[in-house]
Amino acid sequence: MTIVDVPESASGALLKSPTGIKGLDDLTLGGLPSGRPSLLCGAAGCGKTLFAMTFLVNGATRYGENGVFVSFEERSDDLVDNVASLGFDVGELVEEGRIAIDYVRIEPAEIEVSGEYDLEALFVRLGYAIDKIGAKRVVLDTLEALFSGLTDQAVLRAELRRLFAWIKDKGVTAIITAERGEGQLTRYGIEEYVSDCVILLDNRVLDQVTTRRLRVVKYRGSAHGTNEYPFLIDDRGISVMPITSASLEHQTSSEVVPTGIAGLDKMFGIGGFFRGSSVLISGLAGTGKSTFSAAFANAVCSRGEKCLYFAFEESPAQIVRNMRSAGIDLQRHVDQGLLRFEAARPSLFGLEMHLARMNRDIEEFAPSAIIVDPISAFRGVPSEIHATMLRLVDICKKHGVTAVLTSLSLAADHVSEADRSVSSLMDSWISLTDVEANGERNRVMYVLKSRGMKHSNQIREYLLTDNGITLIEPYIGPNGVLTGAARLAQEGFERAEELERQQLLNQRRRARDRKRETVKRQIAELQASLDAEEEEADLGFSQDDEREGFIQSNRSAMAAKRGVGQ
Repeated sequence: MTIVDVPESASGALLKSPTGIKGLDDLTLGGLPSGRPSLLCGAAGCGKTLFAMTFLVNGATRYGENGVFVSFEERSDDLVDNVASLGFDVGELVEEGRIAIDYVRIEPAEIEVSGEYDLEALFVRLGYAIDKIGAKRVVLDTLEALFSGLTDQAVLRAELRRLFAWIKDKGVTAIITAERGEGQLTRYGIEEYVSDCVILLDNRVLDQVTTRRLRVVKYRGSAHGTNEYPFLIDDRGISVMPITSASLEHQTSSEVVPTGIAGLDKMFGIGGFFRGSSVLISGLAGTGKSTFSAAFANAVCSRGEKCLYFAFEESPAQIVRNMRSAGIDLQRHVDQGLLRFEAARPSLFGLEMHLARMNRDIEEFAPSAIIVDPISAFRGVPSEIHATMLRLVDICKKHGVTAVLTSLSLAADHVSEADRSVSSLMDSWISLTDVEANGERNRVMYVLKSRGMKHSNQIREYLLTDNGITLIEPYIGPNGVLTGAARLAQEGFERAEELERQQLLNQRRRARDRKRETVKRQIAELQASLDAEEEEADLGFSQDDEREGFIQSNRSAMAAKRGVGQ
């Protein structure tokens, strides 16, 4: 019985070697077990060799741990050329002595088993390579090729156990790749039991769309994510989407970001969207959903912030050209590095692959806002679309990114299945539609919901002009909502009615003024007549008083002469 010393940290926790693969270190809580073998199994073409080589390259370039890659299938030159697609210059690392590649050619037809078969020669060869460059990491690719000439199952199992035990004795962190078996995890059915960590890669095809998934089947001595996680392999390397559902503990912001459309800002009680909120713009074809999105992207970049535009129906050049006709110059933001397009057909990947790609792009570009145009382009089971959108919204909220999603609605009910499925995830919902009347179609919009703020309940007509989007002042009258020529005709009719009313009112005012002047003149004349009569009366009273005084004087004189009263 072999007693293996398992490396542990000072606190007793299992030591781990980070892989440097985005997402994988998160779901394994730090990486692969240090000094132990890990099994990486999966069907052909699921990316086992690329995963393993990425583990070695990141170890040499990021963590100062040299590595040995033992290949039983691909030649050294082929390996170097193949991983160059990920941006790795393995040839240079080999020249620098940080990575050693050992190609061991095994041809089953040329093998003749005589006596006891064992891996002693491989251990000597591998041990020499490890000691030569001081390797801390080892990759064996693949087990099936190594044991392809061995038919005795008992010996094979014994050598498999001896191989894993030898790796532990050497104290190197190893990845051993293996093919997936029929109806079981591995071909021999024992590899997963002797490994300390088992990771299963899957390349699933559903409705002619491929989705890569990863699952940590087993991890001795450590907790780990247990779900299936989509992962992506492209020219920027490997990235794993680490979450299947995020918690609701993200921080919120009260900061307001304008929509890029002055009239629309006024419809929101606070003058725009909350930063970090999720916004759905749904509408019929031709209602300007992309133009609304581009206006928001233009506003974001004009403030010097970054915006990431995920396009699923138009190429970046087409979007830039089309928006230029609406007076929105997106090219200048692209040139300044503030606006980045990521365009792909929805059928290029499965939903979760798209989600993994968007998650990686958000983490790398660190935008303050994203545009997804449109989410209705995704095809699949509604519950899966809903789950994908839920995780995308959670990712954006986690990073404080304002997300604007557009969706094409059906003409029948103006709301698509995609709209209904994601409506509960949205903080704000702007609905665009058009109305047909009097032989013309006109675009109208309204704010269907906006959490945390008062918003207008009006239906507003808007125009797509050479200078962007212009909201028309709403028609307020007893005849309901009118748009286009009908609105103009009704407004003209109401202006004529108002003019006639004003003219009648002015006519009554003039008649009143004339009456007032007439009355004033009559009052003045009466006052003058009264004054004259009063003056004449006063004069008469004065003469009477004078005459009475004269009479009294005569009486007194006559009485004196007649001696009366003497």
